[in-house]
Amino acid sequence: MQTASTPTHCPYCALQCGMTLSPLPKGGVEVVERPDFPVNRGALCGKGRTAAAVLSSRVRLTSPLVRSGGSLVPATWEEALDRIAGELGRVRDTHGADALGVFGGGGLTNEKAYTLGKFARVVLGTSQIDYNGRFCMSSAAAAGVRAFGLDRGLPFPLEDVPRTGCVILVGSNLAETMPPSLRFFSELRENGGTLIVIDPRRTKTAEQADLHLAPRPGTDLALALGLLHLIVAEGRVDEEYVRERTVGWEEARAAAMAHWPEYVERITGVSVPQLRETVRLFCEPEAAMVLTARGPEQQAKGTDTVGAWINLCLATGRAGRPLSGYGCLTGQGNGQGGREHGQKADQLPGYRKLDDPAARAHVAGVWGVDPDSLPGPGRSAYELLDALGTDLRALLLMGSNPVVSAPHAAHVEKRIGSLDFLAVCDVVLSETAALADVVLPVTQWAEETGTTTSLEGRVLLRRQAVTAPDDVRSDLEVLHELAARLGVEKGFPVEPEEVFEELRRASAGGVADYSGITYRRLAEENGVFWPCPARDDEPAPGTPRLFLDRFATPDGRARFVPVSHRPNAEEPDDDYPVLLTTGRVVAQYQSGAQTRRVDELNAAAPGPFVELHPRLAARLGAAEGDRVAVVSRRGRAVAPARITTGIRPDTVFMPFHWPGEGRANTLTNPALDPTSRMPEFKSCAVRLELAE
Repeated sequence: MQTASTPTHCPYCALQCGMTLSPLPKGGVEVVERPDFPVNRGALCGKGRTAAAVLSSRVRLTSPLVRSGGSLVPATWEEALDRIAGELGRVRDTHGADALGVFGGGGLTNEKAYTLGKFARVVLGTSQIDYNGRFCMSSAAAAGVRAFGLDRGLPFPLEDVPRTGCVILVGSNLAETMPPSLRFFSELRENGGTLIVIDPRRTKTAEQADLHLAPRPGTDLALALGLLHLIVAEGRVDEEYVRERTVGWEEARAAAMAHWPEYVERITGVSVPQLRETVRLFCEPEAAMVLTARGPEQQAKGTDTVGAWINLCLATGRAGRPLSGYGCLTGQGNGQGGREHGQKADQLPGYRKLDDPAARAHVAGVWGVDPDSLPGPGRSAYELLDALGTDLRALLLMGSNPVVSAPHAAHVEKRIGSLDFLAVCDVVLSETAALADVVLPVTQWAEETGTTTSLEGRVLLRRQAVTAPDDVRSDLEVLHELAARLGVEKGFPVEPEEVFEELRRASAGGVADYSGITYRRLAEENGVFWPCPARDDEPAPGTPRLFLDRFATPDGRARFVPVSHRPNAEEPDDDYPVLLTTGRVVAQYQSGAQTRRVDELNAAAPGPFVELHPRLAARLGAAEGDRVAVVSRRGRAVAPARITTGIRPDTVFMPFHWPGEGRANTLTNPALDPTSRMPEFKSCAVRLELAE
């Protein structure tokens, strides 16, 4: 039995709120506030407060399962591991290494993400690895790299937000997705600053704003370009900054000037006076920020859309200066670290590019393999899922539930069902795990030690607080055992700190350099910001604020990228006249695989719904609570109507946390951004029907 309290971090979103797990007299633990952690200062949302409920053996997996006679039945670890290794080896021998796929998750610790990428490339020899973070922040990452030479969710700590003059929050409902962070924005307003929220819905976050703009879904790019047009026209460009710290302004300026205010008003539905007021509020203070989330990013033009908001910051001198800049509100718990250390299709540890010979040589040296043996870049997440059952014959999946979370989810479910073999490692029997041939029960946040990287780029230490059930093992043990069975006896340690020490070496000299970070420092310092290169004489300080002296480009200058508005991949027409947008609610998280097992959270958010405007409901003949069918070119979802004036009349909203007939991602469009390969979750054409 645990006898002492353990300081650790929440298992859910990228705030990674600090909490303490304290023992209960009759066994188990309770979540207690931890005021010393600066991001949440003790505050927790309902998901964080109830996080210990998922540790219960009543809701989590406690033994391996193998498919026999069409059903999943309990098995020993030896049986389960032997079957996985045997099937992966058989498929590789018959169809080649690239017939094997690996799919990871943005909730895996850095140690797990690192080891999973190494396992795919060293043990399996496959290029076919990606992760569900591709669905979350990839457009912002691509735009950040393109403009600044580096992607880190926030280039400054959240503590800077209350001290700036204005924040434009684009496509984020953080009052529900990251509730403890809302205090920073409330403090901003208390200090005399201004909050502008851009969202098609009048969300709980929008209700806190000084100015709320409600553009038509998928028109954020045009909106940003219209604002930049006005900044130029009104003489608000910081010419000295543009000249000294950027390149590419003339081309970006020309592109923006083609988006005059009245044209942008017709596209977005945002009035010209609102556009002008936004420019005034953003440009008058000495410092300002633009923060984006999934709204502008989950589009088939998401990289360009984020790029347009970055251009706005650059033109006004609001990047690489104190209390100013562009940032992305990363979503998943380790969405930042998950994309830095090798489970993304085109990356090696340290945020190195897989097609860079020097990067391959460095990482191969740490791994003790020939650089030429490492496969090249593979498919992005949706493309990998779409290829299942064709030239991809077997899949190892860790920490993801694409049957609920992927776009065009019914199609993805069919593709998963067509595999020769599926193995899933998870804490619970998710909808995807229920389709597997082998399911392995693995440890979760409070049962293991490991690091995550928050949306601030702050590397944190989660500590083991409880002992896992007897027949549960860690993902690191799983990969160690599978590697040995597939002929690689060394190089896959099971102790997290040993893995992290190797990760430090692999990341050294990379963009995301963790080489100066140790478990001891993380415990003593409440986390360390990367990049943090190792020093011989003293601990490296870490980098809370990026770009103050130069950007991470070869010449130290930021890049303007010229972009232009283009329509959604799928616009409304006579058959599908309404736009659907999707998102989250406060009491559930991602695919809901864990939160839907917590009674308190289910009481607060028991199921899906369709949010629609009274005028749209009247045309449909729907009343509050009526079952409404939402139909797209990909399928049909049914959920109760929730009627509100807080949404545009041409738009409906559905949360995406539930499977079954209310699965929102049955409807969503897998059209991909050409750069980030992000699917267009945030906009698709639908029609509404009253369901029987």
